[in-house]
Amino acid sequence: MKRPVDLAAVLAGIDEPWSPRTVAVLNDYDVRVVHTRGRFTRHSHLETDEVFLVLSGSLTIRMDNGDVTLGPGQLYVVPKGTPHQPYSPDGAQVLLVERAPR
Repeated sequence: MKRPVDLAAVLAGIDEPWSPRTVAVLNDYDVRVVHTRGRFTRHSHLETDEVFLVLSGSLTIRMDNGDVTLGPGQLYVVPKGTPHQPYSPDGAQVLLVERAPR
């Protein structure tokens, strides 16, 4: 990276919910920001954990062993192989860290 990333500016350029933008690459991982609203598809990552950091709003991560609700400044790591479904009825701005597509 040659200069700092302005996350607010990147998020301001995203029109559709659940359309993440990669803002940085960390080793084999993408750092992404996304607007959330409503439900995302239930899924899992068989080979890697997934990090959720809520920047604004509220996000619930639905999992078989119980839901986790995050507010601004809260972070949660979904362990690899864990089926989960992000859900945000009122919307949120979230930073994600996920393994980059191979």
